[in-house]
Amino acid sequence: MTIYEDTNPKRLLDLLALVEAGDMVLPDFQRDFVWEPSATQSLIVSIANSYPAGSILRVRDRERVFSARAFEGAPPASEHHTFLVLDGQQRLTSLYQAFYGKGDHRYYLSLQKLIDGEDFEDAISYLRITRSAFKRREELSYQAEHLLLPLAVLKGGTGAYLNWMLMVVATRPAEGRDQLQQQLLKIRGDWIDAFERYDFPVVTLSAETEPAALCTIFETLNRTGVKLSVFELLTARFWSHDLRLRDLWEQARADHPLISRFDVDPYYLLMAIALAGGQARSCKRGDVLNLAADTVTIWWPRVVKALDRALTILVDDCWVLQPRWLPYATMLPPMAAALACVDATRGVLVGAQREQIRRWFWCSVFSQAYENAPNTKSTRDVNELIAWFADPQAQPPETVRSFRFNPDHLREVTPRQRSLYRATICLMLASGNAPLDFHTRAVLNHHLLESNGIDDHHIFPAKYLEDRRFDARQRDVVLNRCLIDRGTNQHISCLAPAIYMAELRDQPGFPMQLVLQSHLIPCDTDSGLWNNDYECFLGQRQALLAAAIQQACSGKAQAVQLA
Repeated sequence: MTIYEDTNPKRLLDLLALVEAGDMVLPDFQRDFVWEPSATQSLIVSIANSYPAGSILRVRDRERVFSARAFEGAPPASEHHTFLVLDGQQRLTSLYQAFYGKGDHRYYLSLQKLIDGEDFEDAISYLRITRSAFKRREELSYQAEHLLLPLAVLKGGTGAYLNWMLMVVATRPAEGRDQLQQQLLKIRGDWIDAFERYDFPVVTLSAETEPAALCTIFETLNRTGVKLSVFELLTARFWSHDLRLRDLWEQARADHPLISRFDVDPYYLLMAIALAGGQARSCKRGDVLNLAADTVTIWWPRVVKALDRALTILVDDCWVLQPRWLPYATMLPPMAAALACVDATRGVLVGAQREQIRRWFWCSVFSQAYENAPNTKSTRDVNELIAWFADPQAQPPETVRSFRFNPDHLREVTPRQRSLYRATICLMLASGNAPLDFHTRAVLNHHLLESNGIDDHHIFPAKYLEDRRFDARQRDVVLNRCLIDRGTNQHISCLAPAIYMAELRDQPGFPMQLVLQSHLIPCDTDSGLWNNDYECFLGQRQALLAAAIQQACSGKAQAVQLA
């Protein structure tokens, strides 16, 4: 007896409708949704281009052997649901949230960019719903003015797009309506129809499939789910040219421990080569796939050396001590490419370039420049960084010279805003005196973080704040976090800050002010820590971090005043 009920492809929008109806759900043992919005963005680009995006495996859940739950953001699972999804949760959740306007981000398609001839991947963007610009983007008047299509419109297919199009066209002067309508109809044929036509290969297991078999299938999928990457494709293609990419990569990891420690994706090295020596100085997938073997041979050693230098700057100057604290891995290719193009630099210019990279890094992460269209940003930044390196007095890159940051955003940043959260934690370490471990009082480094179980923890304990009716977002905000060793955190438990801070202060020889200042924690007598005033503390730490951000992004060496 076969366990397969059906192996026919299914329309994407039909699958998402089942998720919305609670008819297709998840077994409760599935892990939570973990994708970054940039991964969702890349998946949308693949679907718009009708590229394969993997298959979906589900089972007809007649026997109700496993507890079920809804996809994240979807209505509660129906008691009468039909299917349990065994493989494809992350892809379906990301697409469901994007097309139904759920979750923490909203996705938009700039039709103006498509009209202007830009690539689809540069036209798709996302915005966190807590940002001030979100409400404006949801207004039809704003969408019409900027020709900005909320992706959530497309859950209704082409018909919904046409209705939105007619409302937008109606807002324009009569003499320009026909031309605009023709342009938007062309976009429908070129791009919008692809979403309605897109099919996912779906394997449906029959209701008679034994629970033990389902568990085995699920475990096997989670062990072996590996997709063929660009690196593997080029490895195969260059074999006939006597260019052994895999051997070169293993040698690079062996010669440069930081590359191994940060577990850099080898594809990033190829992207950097395309940016440094490719014909178009572009790292889009097609340009990387079109790299010539000679180009890779020439640029490989220079880019490997530059990548190691970039990582060294991040570790030593920006205090990105571990890969999990790197705000944007997509910034590595342009950093490595720009440095590879000036690898002959000697003398004082080397130090100047280091400072320029550091300033560009901080401006990029706090402006979230690499949240959207990172490949396009990479091309622009490499060109501008190379020009800036050549003449430090010249105009800096656009990301640097136009940098703006609203410190009030720090009150919204929690671990869910991964990139900004990571950047802020690193800046805390980079901006004070050398950051000290609360337990050993040694300067923090990679080895200490691992051996002492140092992690980001609450300063005002979460339970202490929960008992005082602060919600999770208020408790988990980055202003209330710093790197604390496991032993100290266990001792703090749910104690009021004034209590555990007094205990630390009273320890013989404990350099209280030095340790707290090294983490940008306000520590003077008027600090909110000493009277358990959480709002006061948040305001004080926000001021410290705002000053640190300004200092890092302006390139001016000025002391951060610690309250």
